Amino acid sequence: MFKIGLMILFLQWIVYAHTLPELFQALKHHSQTEVDDLLIQQAKASENMAVSQLYPKINIFAKYDHYTTPTGIVPVPPNNLLSMVKDTSVAQPFSQDILREGISFNMPLFIKSIFTMAKKAKIMEESLNLKRNINLLKNEALIVVSNENLLALEAFQKSLDLKEASLLETKKTLQMKVNNGRAPASALYKLNDGLNQIKIAKNNTMLQKSKITSVIYALTGIYLTSAIDMNLTKGVTKKVFLASLEPLRKKLLADKLETKMQKEKFYPTVSIHGSYSVAQAKAYNNDNHVNEEYGNIGVVVNIPIVNMSMYSQLDLSKVKLKVSKKTFQKMKDELQAQVKMLEDSLGIVNNSIVLYKQNIEDKKQLLKIAKLNYKNTRISTEEYLRYEDDVVFAKAQLYKAKANIVQITMQLAVIYANNIEEIVQ
Repeated sequence: MFKIGLMILFLQWIVYAHTLPELFQALKHHSQTEVDDLLIQQAKASENMAVSQLYPKINIFAKYDHYTTPTGIVPVPPNNLLSMVKDTSVAQPFSQDILREGISFNMPLFIKSIFTMAKKAKIMEESLNLKRNINLLKNEALIVVSNENLLALEAFQKSLDLKEASLLETKKTLQMKVNNGRAPASALYKLNDGLNQIKIAKNNTMLQKSKITSVIYALTGIYLTSAIDMNLTKGVTKKVFLASLEPLRKKLLADKLETKMQKEKFYPTVSIHGSYSVAQAKAYNNDNHVNEEYGNIGVVVNIPIVNMSMYSQLDLSKVKLKVSKKTFQKMKDELQAQVKMLEDSLGIVNNSIVLYKQNIEDKKQLLKIAKLNYKNTRISTEEYLRYEDDVVFAKAQLYKAKANIVQITMQLAVIYANNIEEIVQ
């Protein structure tokens, strides 16, 4: 009973009809998108690390030191030391074993590069967030295109089924003619070959469907047993700027800030530091217990004069900035050329679809005439099969063109960063 129950659940899962919103939702929670989410968290952590350098560093410490000769617990002014030497009953703050506890702090007052570093980290977080959105759009577009290809393959399978049914119907008539000696047996072999070609085409279609469903599964974790009906509800909204370039533009800005930050490392830095400690020991001169407190606070101005690694880092940041500028311009030129090509192609393919539809109707009419002529032995088997192939081929061209329209639309939607979930329903 348990196995039967599992089988029922499995079959229910198999026949469950999925929807596009369900695939999109699954994509947002799949590893493909979660990796981008983690990169954004990583960038946020880098920003927090940069800002954290502006806060004071406070440490509580305790340490024990053993010295080979008596050592001062705290500095003693000379005048105070002279009075201790004269009065041997006074415990002098010197010992070989000293226990210290205390607190220390350090805080930057002015380090210009830290502010730039934090700003750069913020820009990188924005860049990764934009990149995450673009990647999500690309994957959504890939799901839509894959599903449209599935629809095209299923429609092609139906046309193969119609062709197979037509050949089987013709085969019945031909079989009787062969049996009566009115047609050669070779015609039957040719017809059987045509039926085998249909089976081969169906097998190839199944392989293509398997590849497409594996792509969708890799993005969503969902296996589709059949394509999802969908329609393009509206066209792509064109924008003045190419939104898919925004992540790269943000990265370019971050690289500019990187160069600025490396220059700012040559600026003077100002920081404040201090400490307070309590030292405990036995005085070396009379073994009396000594408990001394000691503290300090100060301001440090640091001016870098010679540091070759800083110059190297600055040169490296300049080279990276040049690479980013060239990469941005290269991507911009490529996308502008792609947009023009896609927009030109859209009109051409739409015109082709109209022609393909008319072509299919013409091919169907020619097939009807060919079937009648073949029945009356006016044309050969090869000629008849050619008309059958023409109808299927014309339909395949139509399905391919429709899938091409969806693919072009999705590419433009990604470039302009349109909401794909609103375009396709």
